[in-house]
Amino acid sequence: MPLGHLGINVADLGRAKGYYDELLLMLGFEPFFATEDQFSYRPAGGKPGTYLFFYPALEDAEYSRHRPGLQHLAFMVKARAAVHQAHDWACSHHDEILHAPQPFPQYGPGYFATFWLDPEGIMLEVVCHRDG
Repeated sequence: MPLGHLGINVADLGRAKGYYDELLLMLGFEPFFATEDQFSYRPAGGKPGTYLFFYPALEDAEYSRHRPGLQHLAFMVKARAAVHQAHDWACSHHDEILHAPQPFPQYGPGYFATFWLDPEGIMLEVVCHRDG
């Protein structure tokens, strides 16, 4: 069964909304709905896929991908150019880049990705599964 949606808690809802409004529109998502205590996205144009919901964290704690819980989010794109575009976007936001765009043959043929940390410290990946 496909994954229906993910809920992600963030320390600063406004900052996260500004960040993800830009990023997710670039990656083929559209706003789903927003209230003062949450916002969400869905795959654009009625395409199937996972919805993302963001909520304010109710406990003050620093996120770590090394603790139990969410390790990272990976977004699939159709072309390697989109991987480069996401990397350039993350660089323009002064995000910490973990891996510049490159092949990751250990994950299978054609796997080409970039990884970085968002303002919360959540590791994000944009990946293309096609050669060339």
